[in-house]
Amino acid sequence: MICPDYPFPQFLIISSKVPPLLYYSHLPAIFITLLLGFFVYFKNKHSLLSKILLSISITFSLWVFLNLIAWTANDSNILAFVFPFFSVLYAILCILCLYFVYVFIDKKDIIFRTKIIFGALLLPVILLAPSKFSFYKFNIPFCGIVDEGFYFSNYYYGVGFLMFLWIMFLLISRYRKAEKEFKKQIVLMGLGVEAFLLAFFATGYLASLLVNSYDIEFYGLFAMTLFMGVLAYLIVKYKAFNIKLIGAQALVVALVILVGSQFFFADNTTSMVLTGVTLALSLGFGYVLIKSIGAEVERKEQLQKMADSLAVANDKLRILDKAKTEFISIASHQLRTPVTAIKGFSSLLLEGSYGEVSAGVKGALEKVFVSSERLVNLIEDLLNVSRIESGRLTFTFEMGSLNDILQELYDSFILVAKAKKFYLDLKVPENPLPKIKMDAAKIRELISNFIDNAFKYTEKGGVTVKAEIRESGVVIDEDGFVKEGEKSPYGKVIRVTVSDTGIGVPREEIPSLFKKFSRGKDVSRLHVGGTGLGLFVGKAIADAHHGATWVESDGAGKGSRFIIEIPVADATSDK
Repeated sequence: MICPDYPFPQFLIISSKVPPLLYYSHLPAIFITLLLGFFVYFKNKHSLLSKILLSISITFSLWVFLNLIAWTANDSNILAFVFPFFSVLYAILCILCLYFVYVFIDKKDIIFRTKIIFGALLLPVILLAPSKFSFYKFNIPFCGIVDEGFYFSNYYYGVGFLMFLWIMFLLISRYRKAEKEFKKQIVLMGLGVEAFLLAFFATGYLASLLVNSYDIEFYGLFAMTLFMGVLAYLIVKYKAFNIKLIGAQALVVALVILVGSQFFFADNTTSMVLTGVTLALSLGFGYVLIKSIGAEVERKEQLQKMADSLAVANDKLRILDKAKTEFISIASHQLRTPVTAIKGFSSLLLEGSYGEVSAGVKGALEKVFVSSERLVNLIEDLLNVSRIESGRLTFTFEMGSLNDILQELYDSFILVAKAKKFYLDLKVPENPLPKIKMDAAKIRELISNFIDNAFKYTEKGGVTVKAEIRESGVVIDEDGFVKEGEKSPYGKVIRVTVSDTGIGVPREEIPSLFKKFSRGKDVSRLHVGGTGLGLFVGKAIADAHHGATWVESDGAGKGSRFIIEIPVADATSDK
C-alpha cells in the first residue's frame, strides 16, 4: 500500500520531514567506499585482498542504499521487502571485515575450517531474515517497523560483535610477531576497521532497541569513511595492496566529494551556483595538481630505479674487488718465495761465493739481480695494497728518532747519487729532532720511496731531503691539496720534504698520484717499470700515523716536493 506523506517523503526528494543528516551520511559514504573498492580492485585484479575489499565496498554500499530507500520510500511493500536484507548484509559485512584482516596480516587465504565457521555463523541469518522471526510488528499507517524479532536481532548483532572481538584478538596476536615496520600498518588498519565495526554495531543496535530512533544509525556510517581514509593512507604511505597512490590524488578526490555533497544542502539557486563553481574549480585545479605531481613522482621513481641498479652494480663491484684483493694476496705470497730465492742466489754468484764468474756472466747476473729486486718490490707493494684494502696492514709503534732514519737513508742513496752524478743534500736541525712514536720500518719505507722516485724522475741536478719542526700540521683535501687556513688537530709535527729538480708534476695530475696504479703522464719516459703503488701505500702509512702526505710542484719541468708530516705528540697511543 502507499503510505501517507507524513513521515516519509518521496524517494530522493529532499523534505524537511527527512532527517537533515540522511543524504550527507549516506551518499558520500556510498561514493567513497565504492570509489576506493573499485580503484583497488582494478589496480590489482588478481589479489585476494583486493577482491575482499571490493566485496566489503559493495556489501556496505548496498546496505546504505537500501537504508536510503527505506527512509525515502512511501510504499509499505517496498519497506517490508528491503528490511530483511539489512540483517543479512550486516552479518556478511562483519564477516568480510574479519576475512579482510586475516588476509591483510597473513598475506594468504584463510584455512577451509575457518570458512566453514563463517558459513555456520551466517547461515541462520540468511534462513531467518525473510521469516516472522525477523520482525513481527509493522505500523502500516506510518510505514515503520515497530519491533524486530528479539532473538533474531540479538543473534546477528551478536555475530557482528563477535567479529569485532575476533579481529581485536587477531590484531594483538599478530602484532607481537610482526616486523617493526609492519606493526605500524597493523595498528593503523586495526584502528580503522575496529572503529567502523564498533560504530556500526553500536548505532545499529541502539536503533533496534529504541522505538522510532532509527536515525541514530546514520552516525555509524561516518566510520566507514574513516576506515576508507585509513586504507587510502596505507596505500599512499606503505603502498598497501601493491598499489601506488599519490597523496594529492586522495586529497583532491576527498575535496571534490565534500564540495559535491553540498548540493544536497543547497536551498536556493545562488547556493547551488556557488557550489557548482567551487566544484568546477576544485576539479580543474585538482587535475592540474595531480598531473604535475604525477610527473614529478614518475621522475623520482626513475631516479630510484637508477639508484637501485647502481647499488646492485656497486655490490657486484665490491665482490669483484674483494676477490681481486684476495687473488693478489695469494698470488703475491706464492711469488715472493721463488723471487727472493732468485735474488739471493744471484747476489751470491755476483759476490763470488760459488767461484769466479766471467765478465759476460757477471753482466747477465747483474741484470737478473736488478730485475728480481724490482719484482720483489712490486710483490711487496701488491701485498701492502692487499693488506690495506682488507684492513690487515699492521703497524708496530715504538718511540724512535727520525734523525737515525734520515741518516741511514742518506748513507744508502749517496752511492746512487754519485753513480748518476747527482747531488743529495740532507738538511736537519742542529738540535736532534724529538723522538716520536712510529713504525720505524714503514716510515723508512715511505721516505725511501720518495727519495727513490726523486732520483728516477730527475734527469739533472739532484735531491734535497729536509726535516723541520712545525708548530702545527696541515689538512689535506680529497684532491691532495693543502686546505688553506685549516690546521691539524694533532698539534706540533715533524715535516720531511724530499725536493728534486726533475720533471715536475702538472697540477691537474696531483689528485690522482696517491691512487692505486696511478702514474703521471710523462713519467714512463724516464722510468718504465713503475707500478703506481708506492704513493698509495705511502698515504696509508701516513694516515695510520695521524699524519699527512702530499706533493707540491711549480709545474712540468720545474721539479717537485714530496712531503710527509708526522705528529710529535703520542697520536698513535691507541694503536
